[in-house]
Amino acid sequence: MMVGRLVVMLVLVGCGPIAGPGPGPGPGPGHPALHLVTDRLTSPVFVTAPPGDTSRLFVVEQGGRVRVLRHDSLLATPFLNIARHIVSGGEQGLLSLAFHPDYSANGRFYVYFTNPVGDIRIVRYLVSADPDVADSASGDTVLAVVHQPHGNHNGGLVLFGPDGKLYAGLGDGGSGGDPDGNGQNRRALLGKLLRLDVDAGTPYAVPSDNPFVADTSARGEIWVYGLRNPWRFSFDRLTGDLYTGDVGQNAWEEVNVLPDGAPGGANYGWNVMEGNHCYSAACPVPGLVPPVLEYNHSEGCSVTGGYVSRDSAVPDLLGRYLYGDFCSGWVRSFVYAGGRATEPQQWPALAVNGGLSSFGEDARGTLYITTLSGELYRILSSP
Repeated sequence: MMVGRLVVMLVLVGCGPIAGPGPGPGPGPGHPALHLVTDRLTSPVFVTAPPGDTSRLFVVEQGGRVRVLRHDSLLATPFLNIARHIVSGGEQGLLSLAFHPDYSANGRFYVYFTNPVGDIRIVRYLVSADPDVADSASGDTVLAVVHQPHGNHNGGLVLFGPDGKLYAGLGDGGSGGDPDGNGQNRRALLGKLLRLDVDAGTPYAVPSDNPFVADTSARGEIWVYGLRNPWRFSFDRLTGDLYTGDVGQNAWEEVNVLPDGAPGGANYGWNVMEGNHCYSAACPVPGLVPPVLEYNHSEGCSVTGGYVSRDSAVPDLLGRYLYGDFCSGWVRSFVYAGGRATEPQQWPALAVNGGLSSFGEDARGTLYITTLSGELYRILSSP
């Protein structure tokens, strides 16, 4: 999931015109605050819910389980346990889960993991007759990508966009500096954000409006490229804008934004650029899309991308994109306006003690934070 620099824990490693946040709000009624939902999880790395399901949360544990919370009560039986099908540790493991937009009718969901030899798999499963338990024998591979020989930079998120397509974020293949040149190689799936139509083909079809679908020198699945290790991307549920946190190499972390309606095909620059800064001797290269935000390693080590808050119950955050740093545990925000990251803000009351592994969003749009030490937090307004 993360930075190839963390030794024992799952890490995320990868920026724009603004670098530092303004001062955080002081304590007081109405300010955003963290509410501990549970601390009984094991290395949680993602949290989500099926569309329209306001009673349950599904938490992905790196070791291979998906846990269910019903009305904040952790169920004893996992929804899914595929520990024997994965390799886990460092940046490897079961990394995310996406419910089909029509899950209530078709029972389909998709998981992203590294298999026992370290290759990337996206697999579709079905729910069983028990809505709290998946059919573990129903697995059907949607995408298989060789990821050798390095164990880091696996990316790790699958997510359905507002267009109903399945998006997947893949890292550049690992080591340091992208030695295989995957980020800029449009014949490779590594170092890319992919866009797949899982309803129009078996195991998927390439959408006809993908940017390289007619380009014989590129893979049609590619939506954007030039990524190092995208650790969490999301769509603004109001505007449809696509935000991607991309973990940096040695110096700069970044956040990229693709506005809704913009065509795919953006090249975010890795490994020519790290953030807004030249990384390789090939720099500069025309046509690269710079990040809207970057921060350097004096402030953290590995960006964790988040969500634009559309939760009216937390008015201070409304319309703000939240993101954090895995190592430092802080949470910051900005407002995307006029193609820029504006109104930077830090939120001390939302900080965690390191290991900020992911943000998440439930069916209502309430936001969450997970930590590798086992906590799941809900973001609320303080009383």
